[in-house]
Amino acid sequence: MASMGAVNPSGHLLRSARTGFTYVPRRTLTASVPRRLPEDNNNNNNSDSPSALSSIKNFFFGGKSDAAKPKITRRPQAPPKREGALSADSIFAEDEATPKLIASGRTPAARKPAAEPTAAEDQEGADFYPVEKRNRVNMQTVLDPRPEARTRWERKMVVRDVRRRGRLTRTEQILRSERESLSKSHWFKTSVKKLGPLARQIAGKNIDEAMLQMRFSKKKAAKDVLEHLQHAKNVAIVRSGMGLGAAVAGEAPQKQPPITVTLKSGERKTISDPSAIYIAQAWVNRGPYGVDYDHRARGQINLLRPPYTGLSVLLKEEKTRIREWRDRDAAEQRKRKSNLWTQLPDRKISAQNQYYSW
Repeated sequence: MASMGAVNPSGHLLRSARTGFTYVPRRTLTASVPRRLPEDNNNNNNSDSPSALSSIKNFFFGGKSDAAKPKITRRPQAPPKREGALSADSIFAEDEATPKLIASGRTPAARKPAAEPTAAEDQEGADFYPVEKRNRVNMQTVLDPRPEARTRWERKMVVRDVRRRGRLTRTEQILRSERESLSKSHWFKTSVKKLGPLARQIAGKNIDEAMLQMRFSKKKAAKDVLEHLQHAKNVAIVRSGMGLGAAVAGEAPQKQPPITVTLKSGERKTISDPSAIYIAQAWVNRGPYGVDYDHRARGQINLLRPPYTGLSVLLKEEKTRIREWRDRDAAEQRKRKSNLWTQLPDRKISAQNQYYSW
């Protein structure tokens, strides 16, 4: 039996059957020399082409070759970006609408006065009318959706003022004569149990004294409370005009004699400035619960829910304390006077005798 190596492949048998054809492998180890077809077969022996000697001479002696230098072709660049335009009524609008292609930009120019719209433009662009030219009848459905209810409310307010004859209630008089400011803080990462003692500590104290207490407190939440008290004091001074005293612009404040009052708790306090700010009330607000992780042994992780709490303070002036002390003192005086003497019943005297009955 013949071996497998003696059997010729089918391709070799076919090539051997053809006459005048030798087998050439598809790929050899040596690279073949590349050949190039000349562009013009008729100019193969042209004498104008530079020889090898002339090329060497030009290289050493600086001769110039007549061959054209290759040109570098650059890729086309993207067009410059254009910024969006501003509307015509913008205060930053400019005269020119060309794009900004430099970093410094253009100098803003004054706006040109808008031309008055024509009758056709008035009908088409009615949404852009100035306020003076808008039709109030068409806007009543939005501005006054319930005219009958508004009329009834106005009539009710007029009747109330007529019945009172312009007199104000006790609450209205207090709100007009005394200032107050309510300030609520953001959420602190602490619990109600930890923030409650700090709120009770600063309640009833002067704002500066409370800030001093929080500055030297060892509690972790005292730092957040101190920042909130500073913010609340600034808001009370700027928005409500508290703590400014009786000073007028360009004049010195009038000094008043100190007043000693008795607080509701029985403590005596001397007030030298009736416009000083104190914390009338301080309470704690329970906030949301956050999410935190406690990494334990053996790859276990416990889910923690840290609480968040807020602080609210109501600031008032010392003149409120003086008014409250006077009200309490007047009520106590009336109560004492009512218990001094009791009216006897008006009845006839009977069973009189010149001798004692016992």
